[in-house]
Amino acid sequence: MQAILLSREEVARRAKQLYESGIRQKVETEDNIGKMVIIDIETGAYEVDETGLQAARSLSAKHPYSRLFGICIGYNVAASFGGVMERVNR
Repeated sequence: MQAILLSREEVARRAKQLYESGIRQKVETEDNIGKMVIIDIETGAYEVDETGLQAARSLSAKHPYSRLFGICIGYNVAASFGGVMERVNR
């Protein structure tokens, strides 16, 4: 499979659309709050783990040229440097 050339903004838009349209309802549980969900924007496949690293490796092994995007479950940012992460309540 050949890589699809997309801007960072388009990758983020597609990933957020996939997340909001079905992935969120499946992964946003108390046990997963603060974990990372990694989404393959081409296939819609996703995996969850503590840091996202193993999930990204696993998805990349299945589809080497896929575009991956990470979302921190329950938060509107993936990391905070010197600040406080606020929980998203929905």
